[in-house]
This record gives sequence, structure tokens and C-alpha cells, in this order.
Amino acid sequence: MNRAAFIFLSVGAALFVGLLAWQGFGAVTTTLMSAGWGLAVVAAFHLVPLALDAGAIAVLMDRKTRHGSFCSALKARWTGESVNSLLPAGQIGGPVLMVRYLSQRGARMRDAAAAITVSTTTQALSQMLFALLGIAVFGANGDMSEYRTPIIAVTVVLGACVLAFCVLQRRGMFGRMMRIGQKLFGKRADATEAAANDGSDARPGRWAGLALRADAVDSAIRELYRDRKKVAASFGLNLLGWIAGTGEVWLILHFLGHPVDWHEALLLESVGQAIRGAAFAIPGSLGAQEGGYLLLAPLVGLPPDAALALSLAKRVRELVLGIPGLVYLHFSERKFQRRRAAHALAADRG
Repeated sequence: MNRAAFIFLSVGAALFVGLLAWQGFGAVTTTLMSAGWGLAVVAAFHLVPLALDAGAIAVLMDRKTRHGSFCSALKARWTGESVNSLLPAGQIGGPVLMVRYLSQRGARMRDAAAAITVSTTTQALSQMLFALLGIAVFGANGDMSEYRTPIIAVTVVLGACVLAFCVLQRRGMFGRMMRIGQKLFGKRADATEAAANDGSDARPGRWAGLALRADAVDSAIRELYRDRKKVAASFGLNLLGWIAGTGEVWLILHFLGHPVDWHEALLLESVGQAIRGAAFAIPGSLGAQEGGYLLLAPLVGLPPDAALALSLAKRVRELVLGIPGLVYLHFSERKFQRRRAAHALAADRG
């Protein structure tokens, strides 16, 4: 864990503990425990949005190959979500892991990176639309005049950031980044490598090689964006995944003994997820998710302890699905490393 990740994790943990202490650990725990076996139902229901998100990846892959199957995309999404939820990697570790997972199963690195990049982008764009949908539906059924303007402003700003990210992708973002790195660090690194090889290595430097591979990824991303049907399908499936998450909030509050209407659950999930997404730098959005639900709770008449219990129930679900995901990832990595070692040994013998 680097220093920045440690700082963000510390801030998030302090906020998380502070909010629980403010409302009282006992009251929040008692409310959470009232859900009982319902937490298992919530964990099982999360497989629905998980499958929809996996479908948003699968439609961008080559379906004629094994690595482009829905099953591979589902496992990649499962393990990536587990990393994002439970490991101090912010929201970047999951997509990187998904690219690695798919490439280990036969996908070309450029294709896997392009599919995950575009899928992540369509997911972020659909999240912005989902937040606006939640605000619109709730606004038609309840009074949120005091909150509508700041919420819409934040959503529009986040949407502009996502659109800027799209533009950068179309203009070769990864290749540009590698060339900037090459200018800053490449000459020194290449000189060190050449000295270590006594000047006998005539291959391109490491940074130059990375830039070439990044250009290939940029080219694959542009190819995907030209296939508007695939991009639209990925966007639609991601949006359905966000909407399906509303059912998870509705179920949790039902089992907690604080039932809400569908439009109230939609507001909690849509704006709550937007707040969590804005805190992407904090591992697991620790503290930010809890604070978001506390801010939204008065709009739907939810007691503060129930709002925190809602957030904790989501984190219980993350543990129930995430821990097996990390275990699967561990053994999958070991299997891949053994297979690569066996291939290397066979090549040496040959």
C-alpha cells in the first residue's frame, strides 16, 4: 500500500468509526442484527446486478472465444468487485485485476484492457444517468427542493469528468501517458538497462515497449467505440445493473424493519452510489458511503441508526461475496503461475 492509499484509508476508517460512535455502536448493531437471515437473501440477490455488470463486459469481448464467454466475464467481474470492496486499492485495482484475469485466460491484453476500459466508462456514464433518474422519480413523489440543486450540480460535474475521460480515450490516453513517462523517466531507465547489458541489447527500451503496447490498447478502444451497438448494449446492461441495485436497498430496509417505497429506495441507491463513486480514492469508500446514507436518510424518513445499518448490511454482503472471490482469485493466480512455470520448463527442455 502506498502512502496516499494509506492516508485515504486512515481518513475513511476514522470517518467510519466516528459516524458509528456518533449514533451509538449498540443501536446500529441492534438494528443490523434485526435483519437476521435476510442478509443472506440480500447477498443472493446481489448476483442479479453482478450478472448484468458481467454481461456489460461480455458484449464487448469476442464471443467466439472462450475468454469472451459470459462465464469468464462473470468471474472477472466477481473478483474485480471483491478487490475493490475489500482491498486497499481504491477503485483502480478492480479493473486492473479484471484485465489480468481475462488475459490469463487467452484474451489478448489489448482486447481485455479495451473491453474493461470501455465497460468501466459506460458504467460510470450510466451511474450518472441513474442518479438523475433517482432524483427525478423522487422529486415527482416527494419534496427535495432543498437538496435538488446541489445534488444535480455534483452529478453534472461528475458526468463532465466522465465525458472528459471518454474524450481522452478517443485521443489515445494510454499511449500519451506512456510517452510522458518515457520523457520523464525513460532515458535514465534505458541507459541503466543498456549499461547492465554492456550495451549489447539492441531492443527498444522498456518505456518505448510500454508505449507501443499502450498504442495497441488505444487502437482497440477506438475500434470498440466505433461499434456503437456493443457500446450501447454495455451501457444498457450497466444501467439495468444500477436499477437492479434498488431492489437490494428495498430488501435490506424491509428486513431491518424500516420498509420504504420503491421511489425512496431508488433515491437512496442512486444518489448513495454517486456519493460512493465520488469517493473512489478511499478504499471501499469507507466512511463516505455511511455519510451519504446519513445525509439522504431525512429525505425518506429513515432514522440515522437505520441508515448506518443499511450501509453495514451492504458491507456484510460485500464480505459474504468478496471473501470467496479473493480466495478464488488466490488459487486462480497460483494455478496460472504453475502453468506458466511448466510451459517455461517445457520450452527450456525443448
